[in-house]
Amino acid sequence: MTELPIACTLLEAERQQRRSEVLDRVFSRVQETRALADGYAVRFKADDAALAELMQLIQLERQCCAFLRFRLTVEPGGGPAWLELTGPEGTKSFLESALGLGACDRRT
Repeated sequence: MTELPIACTLLEAERQQRRSEVLDRVFSRVQETRALADGYAVRFKADDAALAELMQLIQLERQCCAFLRFRLTVEPGGGPAWLELTGPEGTKSFLESALGLGACDRRT
């Protein structure tokens, strides 16, 4: 597989629009964040609205951040959903600067 650059292909105005229309809404639902060696795992309540927003996020972000690996796990019995955002070296730093992940791992 070809190494993909650790970069977002959106222009600044597009990034700001994505943040205001999608990212802020999705990440306002975060219940817990865990650092991984190659990225972050983020926990959400697994209701229908949250799952729909997570799928929209994955669909959009895989187009502009082709280096990201997404793993969405929905726990059984009404448990939470975990979204893992991982990738090659440099991904964790990118997520910290682009999404503010890791500023402090949080649990609620």
